[in-house]
Amino acid sequence: MIKRIFKILVIGLLSIIAIVGLLFVAAFVLSRIEVKAEKQKAADVSIYIMTNGDHIDFVLPTRNNQKDWSKEIKFEYTLEKDTTMQYLALGWGDKGFYIDTPTWAQLKYSTAFKAMFGLNTTAMHATYYKTIKEDKDCKKINLSKAQYTRLIHFIDSSFQKDYKGHYKHIKTNANYGQDDAFYEAVGKYTMFYTCNTWANEGLKACGQKACLWTPFDTGVFNLYNK
Repeated sequence: MIKRIFKILVIGLLSIIAIVGLLFVAAFVLSRIEVKAEKQKAADVSIYIMTNGDHIDFVLPTRNNQKDWSKEIKFEYTLEKDTTMQYLALGWGDKGFYIDTPTWAQLKYSTAFKAMFGLNTTAMHATYYKTIKEDKDCKKINLSKAQYTRLIHFIDSSFQKDYKGHYKHIKTNANYGQDDAFYEAVGKYTMFYTCNTWANEGLKACGQKACLWTPFDTGVFNLYNK
């Protein structure tokens, strides 16, 4: 019986190692296949993609004539409650990573395991900014009004909503700073569909260049740093 259990554990461990190995090989190959951008007809709205080295956010104007994000992502839910913020960064991801793992040093095996295999729920992280500076980790993208409308729809559909259609705010003390808040999201985070896969799909949705598939931020930023 002990030998059988040990054999099952070894097979399980080797299977996980094989899956992770295939993931990295697929990520290397597929992230280098570029999905071409649409021909740009207008530059009506400027957005940004921003990475912290692991995770991509979309950075959008807080308000314009197409969308006022502050109506749902309320300033009052941030610690600073500053209503003069001009930009809003939005990122989708595993709720356990967002809420329970403010730093990599605090990452628990259980959190990582649940995230890899889609056993946790997801969340949207919203952060307000007064200004945005373009650099190698923050790239400006110009969209037409039609393209921005599609991006709005993509992001909006990633939020969980209550019976009145409002975004579901997560009450937590796990803020990263003075100007952020968390919201319940839809979808499952897995090793095959990560926060960066979500961002990459968002770029496709609004007709911008993107990777065929990528679980990592480097795939996208390799394209935009060329």
